[in-house]
Amino acid sequence: IERGKKSFSLTAEGVVFLGASREILAVVDGLETRLRELSEVIAGDLPLAAVLSVGLHELPPFTRQFTRLYPQVKIRTDYLRSAEVYAAVLSGRAEAGLVAFPAPRRGLESEVLWRDRMVMVCAPSHRLARRSRVPLTELAAEKFIAFAADLPTRKALDRALRSAGVTMRPEREFDNIETVKRTVEIEGAVSILPESALANERRAGSLIPVEIASPHMWRPVGVVMKRNRAGSPALRRFLELLRGASFRPKLAK
Repeated sequence: IERGKKSFSLTAEGVVFLGASREILAVVDGLETRLRELSEVIAGDLPLAAVLSVGLHELPPFTRQFTRLYPQVKIRTDYLRSAEVYAAVLSGRAEAGLVAFPAPRRGLESEVLWRDRMVMVCAPSHRLARRSRVPLTELAAEKFIAFAADLPTRKALDRALRSAGVTMRPEREFDNIETVKRTVEIEGAVSILPESALANERRAGSLIPVEIASPHMWRPVGVVMKRNRAGSPALRRFLELLRGASFRPKLAK
């Protein structure tokens, strides 16, 4: 700046500096606008991970509804074991994971979204198929097919059985809910499974769900995400859809 007695003017260097400053401010203003627009655009990939029982039986109605609302979002769901879901979210391979009995872990946070009713399931020819309710104690003598011992749902069921004073020695253990269902059907055994995963079998009449006379037969289902991370606009909208769910399935009479 060249200062005079009553005014000042820009030097040649000042003119260049002023012009460059205006350009920088224009870029910053434009960047803020673009970022604001991006935060409102619901588009792109949404990678998720889910345990099979949730991803296969409970998630599809939500993904279909979300795709109708936001056709520019492509949801990809990987079906994994529970521990693998946590690892996928922590590594960034999945933006969020859907699991049973969600729990916070280092670097991750969790949120319960709904609860599944756990029911006893058996073939139509089984002696318990015509019962409306059955106590846990009555299952002690039955041929029992269980989830693998390291799965959260199995651990919770073991706790419930111990609280009821019931000792169960599973005939077989599987980490896949579809395998559990087929084994129950073929071998005339019983199991305890989330009712939401039995819709197809109930319609076909191949398996019969029976209510368990216990107040503890509920399985929380929730989401795990990276801690202190907002997530993409698509994920935020998808979580809003999940949080609005009201999962309280009722047994068919």
